[in-house]
Amino acid sequence: MSHTINHLRKLRLQRSELAVPGSNPEMISKAAASAADFIFLDIEDAVAPPDKERARRNIIEALNDIDWRAKGKTVSVRINGLDTHYMYRDVVDIMEQAGDRLDTILVPKVGVPADLYMVEAMVNQIEMAKGYKTRVGLEALIETALGMANVEAIAAFGGRLEALHFGVADYSASCKARTVNIGGLNPDYPGDQWHFALSRMTVACRAYGLRAIDGPFGDFSDPEGYMAAARRAAALGIEGKWAIHPSQIELANAVFSPPEKEVTRARRIIEVLREAEEQGKGAAALDGKMIDAASERMARNVLVTHDAIEQSARSRQALPN
Repeated sequence: MSHTINHLRKLRLQRSELAVPGSNPEMISKAAASAADFIFLDIEDAVAPPDKERARRNIIEALNDIDWRAKGKTVSVRINGLDTHYMYRDVVDIMEQAGDRLDTILVPKVGVPADLYMVEAMVNQIEMAKGYKTRVGLEALIETALGMANVEAIAAFGGRLEALHFGVADYSASCKARTVNIGGLNPDYPGDQWHFALSRMTVACRAYGLRAIDGPFGDFSDPEGYMAAARRAAALGIEGKWAIHPSQIELANAVFSPPEKEVTRARRIIEVLREAEEQGKGAAALDGKMIDAASERMARNVLVTHDAIEQSARSRQALPN
């Protein structure tokens, strides 16, 4: 093990992340009552330019009027890109008027670490000026060729950065990929054309202690396609996926929750290795397979996720009807 170890910066349950346009207050209210772990209120791509200011006001009102934390929700806002004239007002208005009610800001189309520096500097100043006791995290959307080319440097940014998300639609456009589907597979490609990008982003996340989140799957009438994409992402180490439609929430929660059989085996691995350790052994056998310290690390990953899910479920059960 290297002497340089970057531990997870912030543990948050993020199996399902529901995207909600800020221009639709009814959808925001429904999102708060949904089974999604994470909600992001959108002012960017899901909101047309004439509706940006109204959507921003709706989001500020929703952050202040809904007790998201009491409902067991982590709430984020996707601001507009740094290349627009909307972005600075998004950060200033939302942070000044509801910054103590917000968990993270999702920054789109991050291309270089300096993009995050700009947002972080603004958030730092507003938090100090307002005297907030809470600390808003940052999440970065990797959805351009430039962002993917610099993904390791972006992940190493530090500061408030907690997670990277893969934005497949804009990434496809940026790379001029021959597809018009959001997250779907191209039958002309022999495999999963998003595998390299997802894998590279995930490695960057794990190297620097960030959560890795997969983005949207556009065809919400294809639950099997969604689950297949989610399973491929989970196999790489990604811990959650966007839901662009409420029907995708339970699909994501199911795929990114460790099955009970896996949880039972993880506990058994740790138990058997403890017994081996007491006998002076560094490895052991379980069900005819060798297990060692690396097996324990994998098992503990499973149990951390399982415990977070159990804690979230208990919190929701404790909520008043």
